[in-house]
Amino acid sequence: MASATAVESSLSLSPFSLLVLARLSASIVALLVLTWALHFKTSFHPTSSSSQEDLIYAVLHPLLMVIGFILISGEAIMVHRWLPGSRNLKKSVHLCLQGLALACGIFGIWTKFHSRDGIVANFYSLHSWMGIICVSLFGAQWLMGFLSFWHRGEVRMTRIRILPWHVFLGLYTYGLAVATAETGLLEKLTFLQTNGAVQKRCTESMIVNGMGLGLALLSGMVIFAAVLPKHQMSHSKTVYSSNKLRS
Repeated sequence: MASATAVESSLSLSPFSLLVLARLSASIVALLVLTWALHFKTSFHPTSSSSQEDLIYAVLHPLLMVIGFILISGEAIMVHRWLPGSRNLKKSVHLCLQGLALACGIFGIWTKFHSRDGIVANFYSLHSWMGIICVSLFGAQWLMGFLSFWHRGEVRMTRIRILPWHVFLGLYTYGLAVATAETGLLEKLTFLQTNGAVQKRCTESMIVNGMGLGLALLSGMVIFAAVLPKHQMSHSKTVYSSNKLRS
């Protein structure tokens, strides 16, 4: 029994370690998307006759959607696990970060509306449809959270009933955002490779693929941190107390 308890204790991942891994993954993803957008600008020219303004909007789209939308919303999800203080403070920071992420998401989609070919020109693929659905769900989720948890007229039982749905929809929307980004990376890289602008084995391809892997790892860490830490902390305390009594 003692050996089994020791093994469980050694395999237990502390909330602090989980947050460090999540932030490390987020930092790597941010570094990769910045390198891709700023160092490989020629890959973001919509056409050969594109203006400097078109290039700026094309570069802003991945920066806003990855760093502004996905990374900030992921940090907002983890706020309740690391921020000390009262529940109202945590809710305030969570709401503000999610609001900032929503603003980045809306502006990121707006950069695709800014096109000479018209509004519909950039909304034909699975990536574009998923992006519209994701940001719309995110906006509805943010509004529902604001009205349910900050409106003083809501009774406690109503909040208790809504909370599981709020958590589920929040994690689902975050996962959908990561999946949307993955389809966007695949679509962009496939387009560049098909046109011969990028080789299959080159630095830019490695950066884009690394970004996709980083986002997949990050999403797992964020969702894991949102779901498991409370149970792990109570389990860790139980194991620690048991070992202390045995000694």
